[in-house]
Amino acid sequence: MRFKSIPPPAILKTLLLSVLLLLICSFGAKAQAVIPVGIWADETGESHIEIYRCGEKLCGRLVWLREPQESNTGRPKADLHNPDPSKRNMPLQNLTVLQNLRYNANSERWEDGEIYDPNNGHTYSCYMSLTKDKLEVKGYIGFAIIGRSHYWSRVRP
Repeated sequence: MRFKSIPPPAILKTLLLSVLLLLICSFGAKAQAVIPVGIWADETGESHIEIYRCGEKLCGRLVWLREPQESNTGRPKADLHNPDPSKRNMPLQNLTVLQNLRYNANSERWEDGEIYDPNNGHTYSCYMSLTKDKLEVKGYIGFAIIGRSHYWSRVRP
């Protein structure tokens, strides 16, 4: 009985590189599938948020409000509760409300970001997790277990 010899180093090297390339491509495809870039409706239907790339991270801004104007003045709704008094006259339309969310492949979610709530002027730590066409957006102080989740629906990619 005769055994085949071990392949020459060049063949082993080519095989190893092929396997490595396959692994890199599969991880890249997985990461691409979870990017929630697009327009999302909040669970109340009162606003739409556009999530977009800001460098290697994700950010989001208000792009649509069911009632974009004050009913008594007809002026655009402003960021009245902003902790910075100089920003309280800024319109809510196009206001950045999500910042610095980075993808964590281990947890398969976007995390270490911040979410700003214009209803009270507070900024919270935040993570986002995508499941089918629902986006869980969780704001929290300190520990995520203590926070509150909101579920947004995709309006368009």
